[in-house]
Amino acid sequence: MKHPFWAALLTLAACTTLQAQNPIIQTKFTADPAPMVYRDTVFLYTSHDEDDAKGFKMYNWLLYTSTDMVNWTDHGTVASTKSFSWSPQNGAWAPQCIARNGKFYLYCPIHVKGIGVLVSDSPYGPFTDPLGKPLIQNSIDDIDPTVYIDDDGQAYLYWGNPNLYYVKLNEDMISYSGGIVKSPTKPTDYQEGPWFYKRKDKYYVAYASTCCPEGIGYSMSTSPTGPWNYTGTLMDHNPKSNGNHPGIIDYKGNSYLFGFNYAISKALSPTHTERRSVCVAKLTYNADGTIQQLPFWSEDGVDRVAVLNPYKRTEAETIALSQGLKTSKGPDGMYVTAIDNGDYIKVKGVDFEKGAKEFMASVASTSANATIEIHLDSPTGALLGTLKVKNTGNLESWMVQSCKVSRKSGIHDVYFVFKAAGNNQFLFDWWQFNH
Repeated sequence: MKHPFWAALLTLAACTTLQAQNPIIQTKFTADPAPMVYRDTVFLYTSHDEDDAKGFKMYNWLLYTSTDMVNWTDHGTVASTKSFSWSPQNGAWAPQCIARNGKFYLYCPIHVKGIGVLVSDSPYGPFTDPLGKPLIQNSIDDIDPTVYIDDDGQAYLYWGNPNLYYVKLNEDMISYSGGIVKSPTKPTDYQEGPWFYKRKDKYYVAYASTCCPEGIGYSMSTSPTGPWNYTGTLMDHNPKSNGNHPGIIDYKGNSYLFGFNYAISKALSPTHTERRSVCVAKLTYNADGTIQQLPFWSEDGVDRVAVLNPYKRTEAETIALSQGLKTSKGPDGMYVTAIDNGDYIKVKGVDFEKGAKEFMASVASTSANATIEIHLDSPTGALLGTLKVKNTGNLESWMVQSCKVSRKSGIHDVYFVFKAAGNNQFLFDWWQFNH
């Protein structure tokens, strides 16, 4: 019997189109998206609402990656409140990560305790606390840090609710020079969740606008420290939203806005709970640097900007859309779990340029009759093949199993549809096609 949350999620999925791309994460509750482009990959750091949250119940930060903007690979917990010796268990609010001099700095607000910083040699972690104390401990306003390194090498850290503050970070990124400055020009309609960046010769601060409901506003300046001139809204205040948090990047020739809605939690309860779901939309800049307004988060999401290669190992937790599933982390990495009959994974934009004759998957199963049906373009589309999963003895014993598939060419969405599995009898680690 599936947990009530995931049963509700099945109901939600049944009410949405199979082409929906928002929310982009369905296996966990996620919020406060902080995208970072590093080399050819988008690293998406998020906060995490626990499944039973009825308020802010947040213990850790998660990481997802993508190279096509539609399929997101879950890397699990990248840091938690336990990463700080001075932190309580609860309070892991909106983070942001940035790269400098071969290291990665994750700025983490701990509610009512301040803003800490974690450091790693890899964007995947592990992250450790170099200070043993908060970097910023100024007031109860100390939440939602956003960081940017300007063209001259000067780094800035902004944060705050309901006021906006900043400091000039030193090159070590774990200390600052001068005092904490309260912005003399608070952006109009500013509430929280600032996202500070530069594009061409203009500086921007986007933010969650005055609660409640919240929208997303933005202001512009010709200086990294303001004054901030209110420019407009990226999304108007919307009764569907009691909160938001923008994250903005340029990637592969496009601009993107990340934020969150409550689409999954609304399937659970008509009342507001802090169980949120990250979304993404394409941004369009005008010639003068202003940004065209968007409607509230649509189900459509964004178009893919690359294709997925099926002939190399792909993690099962690389997902564009899923129904009824969860992900978990074991000694050897992430895997897909909570698999019941009729659940599926959609992987978008798979390029079968060489066709395919074999499907391989790493699975663990205690079921005698579990199968993975491989369909093209919908859960009931053309059947490419069926993997009859053999019992591996226990769920700690992983086995690579394979089946023949019909030769297909072209670019397709692939659906892995699970049959005759349930009661946590079946786990899915990775897959690959051979031609």
